[in-house]
Amino acid sequence: MIFPQRRHDREEADLAAREDPYNEAQASRIYILPNLMTAGNLLCGFLAVVSCINARLAATAEDALYRQLPAPEHYRYAVYLIIGAALFDTLDGRLARMGGRESLFGAEFDSLADVVSFGLAPALLMFCLILAPSQDFPWFRQIGWFVGFVFLLCAAMRLARFNVITNPLLHRGKKETSKDFIGLPVPAAAGTVASLVLFLLKLGETDKSLSRYALALPFLMLLIAFLMMSRYRYPSGKKVDFQTRARMRTFVALIVLIGLVLVFKEYAFLALCLGYIFFGPSFARHARNKARTGRTGRPAP
Repeated sequence: MIFPQRRHDREEADLAAREDPYNEAQASRIYILPNLMTAGNLLCGFLAVVSCINARLAATAEDALYRQLPAPEHYRYAVYLIIGAALFDTLDGRLARMGGRESLFGAEFDSLADVVSFGLAPALLMFCLILAPSQDFPWFRQIGWFVGFVFLLCAAMRLARFNVITNPLLHRGKKETSKDFIGLPVPAAAGTVASLVLFLLKLGETDKSLSRYALALPFLMLLIAFLMMSRYRYPSGKKVDFQTRARMRTFVALIVLIGLVLVFKEYAFLALCLGYIFFGPSFARHARNKARTGRTGRPAP
């Protein structure tokens, strides 16, 4: 009887070691599907950077073309690639959680890919785009590269903070109660920059002088950088899965919203992104007023 007991104890010890996120084998384990999605995220980010470089080559060419495409088309490809990277980023987390295949390696790999796709690519997209309208303002180039660096710096720090506060070491023996993001998520920040660039490119098709509105990009990026490092809470959508149910009106409204985004993508995508980034401050203000009302028993001024 002693031998089956020993085998049982050994199996339990092995199971505990596998479930321990700081077990060397578990922490460095590479799961194919989630990490394949992360690799797709990184590939899209890299190609977005290449598209930004191609756009500048087209803008400085004598015939205003590079690889038979004008600069706006290269910028449009960069925007679509950033959106594609965001889709891959959503899929890798979903697949890892659905299959119970999360590892510390996957989290670190995902953050490194996000730095390229949602930090470097949007910063370079903004910097390359403002070069053309800033020809009359040479000093604006210096602001452009500095703002781009601030955006990239805040994105990297936001990802590092996320890895720290979600580290299993801080949640030993307990589960995280809140699924909200603290600070604007980096993919949402990059999506906002990409949606604004897509909007400006659409306007530039009818009025070439509207390209000067690209000068507003650096100031928006500074605001986004601040929101990434803020303590505002943003919904993550992690609770939405195949078991999530909705009312009939909500389902129909969602279908209509998806249709509007597909038809008026340049305007609807920007509206959705701006609505999301300003949701955090408005939600925080509502929460403070609610807490203050609860303490005093009367509405806050």
